[in-house]
Amino acid sequence: MGKIRRALGLMSGTSMDGIDIALIETDGEDHVRRLAAGGVDYEPAFRERLRGALRDAIGIKQRDERPGSLAAVEAELTRLHAEAVQRFIGDRMLQPSAIDVIGFHGQTVFHAPDRGLTVQIGDGPALAAATGIDVVHDMRAADCAAGGQGAPLAPVYHRAMASKAPSRPVAFVNIGGVANITWIGEDGRLIAFDTGPGNAMIDDWVMKRTGAKRDEDGALAGRGTVHEDYVSAYLRHDHFAARVPKSLDRNAFDVALVDPLSPEDGAATLTAFTAASIARAREHVPQEPQMWVIAGGGRRNRTLMSMLAGYAQSAVVPVEALGFDGDAVEAEAWAYLAVRSLDRRPITFPGTTGVRVPLTGGVLSRA
Repeated sequence: MGKIRRALGLMSGTSMDGIDIALIETDGEDHVRRLAAGGVDYEPAFRERLRGALRDAIGIKQRDERPGSLAAVEAELTRLHAEAVQRFIGDRMLQPSAIDVIGFHGQTVFHAPDRGLTVQIGDGPALAAATGIDVVHDMRAADCAAGGQGAPLAPVYHRAMASKAPSRPVAFVNIGGVANITWIGEDGRLIAFDTGPGNAMIDDWVMKRTGAKRDEDGALAGRGTVHEDYVSAYLRHDHFAARVPKSLDRNAFDVALVDPLSPEDGAATLTAFTAASIARAREHVPQEPQMWVIAGGGRRNRTLMSMLAGYAQSAVVPVEALGFDGDAVEAEAWAYLAVRSLDRRPITFPGTTGVRVPLTGGVLSRA
């Protein structure tokens, strides 16, 4: 058993909605005590600047490049994270000294593991200085540099969560901007990979056609008709035939394909594509999951959950059914990973990212 620490996780994922925050107590192994969670929404104007940063990041060749607006957006993003931490601990009457480490995800703006390159903006040293708490950041880079996919990183935390599942094999699916799965076998074996799009395509479509930032409860898709020919076209993407582990950039699929459709039909079709791509994960695991446990914002989309249950032909439940907070799982995972990083224990594995041997990762910035 390792040293028990209090760790704060900060997740600003591919959906770009805001910052998820979670505080846990953990030894980085089986001991996990969930203490508090919260979140901060980004202002629409900043969300738009983030979208601009994604466009400016296209073509990055080195991890430290910050073309176009990236440097300014990185500074703003870091400031927003620091303010979120200060508000979070202040509201709970905590002192910075009560927290041993922050696991800081940052914002992924470019991900090309075939080139050994992944870029998450977010200034770790600046965040440590602003909060007075040590920060572990850049957790994907070492894995990519060693030939891994750099994603997903949450599987080792999912294995700790799996003790609450009634049976195995069990699949944990996080539906953020990109969806990823962790399959946990009866013996604790891990297989993990990005399944395809999560909320990103649906969100982009809804923003483009209605101005709303998401399809609340899947209501728009629920009024539409699925165009199976478009779903089939998307499923012909090379990603689905590739061997696992594998990962995806947020912009791997072009939402413009469904431009001829109505807002409702486009939402329904993209939702069906997301559900079908998640269910196809069954092709890459040795045994069918007994249960699919869903975290992330996608679990609130009733149309998506219903479609997924139809494609998976198995029990599909939100992570709350096991006693967890689906909004906090990814942030909790980043806190957990930060503790493992401090102890130089593996955070990525051959079955999760394809890296040759289990590998630690992360860069430590002292307060």
